[in-house]
Amino acid sequence: MTTPAALDSDEARVRLPELTVVDVRTPGEYATGHLPGALNIPLDALPRAVPALRPLSGDVLVVCAAGPRSEQARVLLSSEGVDAMTLTGGTQDWARCGHGLDRPEPGGRRTWSMERQVRFTAGALALTGLGLGLLHPGWQLISAVVAGGLVFSALTDTCGMAVVLGKLPHNRPRAADLDATLARLAAR
Repeated sequence: MTTPAALDSDEARVRLPELTVVDVRTPGEYATGHLPGALNIPLDALPRAVPALRPLSGDVLVVCAAGPRSEQARVLLSSEGVDAMTLTGGTQDWARCGHGLDRPEPGGRRTWSMERQVRFTAGALALTGLGLGLLHPGWQLISAVVAGGLVFSALTDTCGMAVVLGKLPHNRPRAADLDATLARLAAR
């Protein structure tokens, strides 16, 4: 039997007990809400997890916010001999379909989703460029570069700003957290 490349939210909910769900978003995004039982292994840390995922081949569902990063993860895992599936529409579609998300305990620090972080940063940079442009027109280039970056991001379905923001401390996994996740995978 061939593993399908993707499951929709309803198919994934039915199969959830038999799946190992790997959320490839940043730890900050993961903390905003994730599929029940999902393990957080950010996309850039995924190569380190391949040996632990290889024995689970076919039962691995990779998830991100909307789908592009989980598809990247699925392709990466496939190139390493790990059969994995992606969740069509990601965590956003899962929640839109009315399926529950696990969230940290109330009172814990909430981090913004990567999409919200990008929107805030792009907007702040654009406004800064426009404001400084009142002092000297050359500063308006900041706004032009941000606008060009947003257009490029939309055309290529990539986001360089998200990559940069993902390296900030609140978006980085602590080594102990990643090691604990890998230990949980090895115990399955």
